[in-house]
Amino acid sequence: MNLYEFSQQNNNEMGIYISKVQDPELYEATQGEVQRLLTISEEIRVTVKKVTNDTHPKTEKNITETNLAIDKALNSKQSGFCIRTGIQIPFNVEKPMSYDAFKSWNKFGDPEYAEKYCHFSGETSHGETSASRPILKKNWKKAKEIFKF
Repeated sequence: MNLYEFSQQNNNEMGIYISKVQDPELYEATQGEVQRLLTISEEIRVTVKKVTNDTHPKTEKNITETNLAIDKALNSKQSGFCIRTGIQIPFNVEKPMSYDAFKSWNKFGDPEYAEKYCHFSGETSHGETSASRPILKKNWKKAKEIFKF
């Protein structure tokens, strides 16, 4: 179950409790389906970070991640990132998705559908990007300077 504010407002989701002891067949069938979904998923990202009293506030981490992502974009010159999967692809604001991501998106073809990544920096966009707006607002000016569009 995804408990992000964006998901709560835009998705229909639920959590279900299944007891291995009370219903082992349903539990095994559900576990098999979870494994199948994980296998066919476009991307699985797991981040583990040890938090201590010395851990910097989240805002500093986000600034550092943004700067690193922009440096990566600058160094690769012609590279962008798929707004759905975050994988590196050629930079093209008209085609900001990998082929596989585009095939998935094209089933509905909603240019305003919220996506996960910035095409310019590759950083997570938390639903602020879409096919019609593939670059985060804060990165737009820098992207225009570099890619001359």
